[in-house]
Order: sequence, then structure tokens, then C-alpha cells
Amino acid sequence: MITKADKNAVRKKRHARVRAKLTGTATRPRLNVYRSNQHIYAQVIDDTNSVTLVSASTLDKDFDLDAKSNVEAAQKVGELVAKRAIEKGVKSVVFDRGGYLYHGRIKALAEAAREAGLEF
Repeated sequence: MITKADKNAVRKKRHARVRAKLTGTATRPRLNVYRSNQHIYAQVIDDTNSVTLVSASTLDKDFDLDAKSNVEAAQKVGELVAKRAIEKGVKSVVFDRGGYLYHGRIKALAEAAREAGLEF
């Protein structure tokens, strides 16, 4: 019998391959993205010290859109995380797409963060 592949397991394998080559440092931390069906989350992480510097998601109190799982919401989260990172003194990051395809909400978040001033 043919079984359907678990999409999240395939994504986790893809993410492990990416993470083997990608680390965030104090000078250039990692912008990590996690996407669920209902929300989207972004964190700026310093892997050398194992510290999350800033984070933003559709669950934040600053988030004011009604729809939380569309491209518009992802753009707002990208702007929020970029604004918070720049306030902390982080201008350049390494983008970690979390094993997701660079398309749709992930692409919208990345482009909004770039437009808000983050370099990657």
C-alpha cells in the first residue's frame, strides 16, 4: 500500500539540512520563521549564546489585523520583527526559512523585513 508522506516530517528533514550549514552569530544573528495554519512567528536568534534577541508573531499585542494566517499578516510580522531588531542594534541577519518553500507567506515576511531595514 502506498502511504502519503507527512509534509511536516519532510519539512523538518529539509530544515535540518539547512541548519547544518546555517548559524547565527552575535554580529549576524539568524532570522527564523515558523508557520502554522493559523499564525506565523519570527525570531532573531544568536546561536553562539543561545539567546533569542527579538521576536514577533500574529499573537503579539501590537498585532492589529483580524486575519492572522494570510500574506498581509506575514508582511506585518516581517515589519514588526525588523523594527524590533533595528531597535536592538541588529541590522544584518541570516534568513532561516525553517524548511518551508520561499513562497507565499514566507516570501512576504522576508520582503517586508528587507523593506523595513534588515539586510540579508
